[in-house]
Amino acid sequence: MTHAIEGVHCAAATPVTAEGQPNLRLFAEHCRLLLEEGCHGIAMLGTTGEANSFGIADRMALVEAAVDHGVPAGALLPGTSSPSVADTITLTRHAVEAGCKGVVLLPPYYYKGVSDEGLFRFYARVIEGIGSDALRVVLYHIPQVTQVPLGHELIARLMDSFPGVVCGIKDSSGDMGNMTELCRRFPDLGVLAGADPLMLPLLKVGGAGCITATSNLRADALRVVWEGWNDPAKSEEVAAAQDRINDWRTLTNAYVQLPTVKAMLARSRDDLGWLNLMPPLVELGEAERRAVWLKMEQLGG
Repeated sequence: MTHAIEGVHCAAATPVTAEGQPNLRLFAEHCRLLLEEGCHGIAMLGTTGEANSFGIADRMALVEAAVDHGVPAGALLPGTSSPSVADTITLTRHAVEAGCKGVVLLPPYYYKGVSDEGLFRFYARVIEGIGSDALRVVLYHIPQVTQVPLGHELIARLMDSFPGVVCGIKDSSGDMGNMTELCRRFPDLGVLAGADPLMLPLLKVGGAGCITATSNLRADALRVVWEGWNDPAKSEEVAAAQDRINDWRTLTNAYVQLPTVKAMLARSRDDLGWLNLMPPLVELGEAERRAVWLKMEQLGG
């Protein structure tokens, strides 16, 4: 089945200056390279992109910079959520007007233990506030971070109320059983794995692809899996690519993930500007960074 949003999407990291401003030039260059390396799209301003450490103006400026520097707007899938309905509408409208492929929407993540009714009202007010047939929403299920899970009854109600608009979900729970059941119950919903090792098994049960951090570094291998997963003649090539993905994913988790990903990007992109992070995150220590770089050499990239 073809889904509205499918394929290999990078949960793109966001380069920042030492003063804590987004490095727009470096970000746009990174997006262009990701597409060349095999990504179908750029899921910018998510968890890996440190979205919630940026203000509204900076988040909109990043979208504009990517488009202004030649990244097709139709390849962009920005995260536009905020605990505030008004701010979420502002960011989402901006993405729609820029021509983005869609948006990724976290639930409002400050209050815990909220009801499905409350979550439905949040999403409904955002979607109705945009009021555009061009809007495409990918829900973002990452309960270990938000502590606000997105249940199947809520998803069913949103899809029934906003057909064609709510068209996907990024599941970063790591729960393959949940993803499998989503595919079974909602065949029209593009289920996207949030962890690189899970894209291949998810594709086999009807999934739509991935939005993952390791795509910042190994989009090439993920694209091999996407292109060949269902071709018996490519089984060895796919298995080798999956092993490579798993090795690099393991390395991104050697220390705190986001600083590690940025240290790896500093090496792979040959630009130490990638080492900077937004508070409260801090960069790896020199010994940790050198250990990561040595392992990258051993992995062959």
